[in-house]
Amino acid sequence: MPDSYRKAHYTLKHRVIASLSQRLDGITYTQRHGLIRGMKRQGGLGFLPAILAGGDHETPEHRFLRSLDLAGKVVYEVGAFQGILTLFFSSRAKEVIAYEPNPPSYQRVLQNLRLNDRQNVRVRNLAVGDRPGTLTLLCDPLMPGGTTGDPEVARQISGSSAAATAVTVPVVTLDQDIAAAQLPPPDFVKIDIEGMELPALRGMEGTLRRHAPELYLEMHGATMEDKDRNVRGIVEFVTALGYGTLLHVESGDLVTTETATRARQGHLYCRR
Repeated sequence: MPDSYRKAHYTLKHRVIASLSQRLDGITYTQRHGLIRGMKRQGGLGFLPAILAGGDHETPEHRFLRSLDLAGKVVYEVGAFQGILTLFFSSRAKEVIAYEPNPPSYQRVLQNLRLNDRQNVRVRNLAVGDRPGTLTLLCDPLMPGGTTGDPEVARQISGSSAAATAVTVPVVTLDQDIAAAQLPPPDFVKIDIEGMELPALRGMEGTLRRHAPELYLEMHGATMEDKDRNVRGIVEFVTALGYGTLLHVESGDLVTTETATRARQGHLYCRR
């Protein structure tokens, strides 16, 4: 059916909010709630009361992120989208290295940083994976935050939206980019790249072994089976590297290789 991708991944409320947000996309305003309350931005409906802009802004994710001590730390954000978490991290960390390969989102990140005069962020217009090269990203125009290079999710988008757009972007591994650009090693890495989280981790294996940064990962997948497969792969990979504390943020459960699928949805925090 034409709308299957949207219905599979987003609630009706989310789709309505996304449609309204697009109509008001060019407005510059001050965020009224959430992690970047009081900051300026473009995109989204943060100028509305929280209940009208999508509900309770104090989610388990937000409470967890607020609890982190990022003072003096270097944060890597892989998948910055419009820069909301980029702004949040920049207000607390020493430095932020953000990766956003999709050209419109990359420009929006830069704009939101300029609006807040952020000087401690470097934005890399690159995709991150397990090998250098190129990657084709597919985007449903209603849901640009779901832009993906994951083959299964991309097939869902292309089969559901006649207006889907594609762009080919350069890919680096984090191990490679840190060395080539002489970037500081990360203390904390957030990865949210629509199903490509495990390839990104594989491409930074050397960094993980040497520096053991904390990891904050959003789980994705085209189907529930894909989500199970992805989270099992991630848990097995980081566990083999010595990460012993793996927390499913939304439930508060600690997970292991045997119980990995408990974290199939939501966010996984990993610490060595």
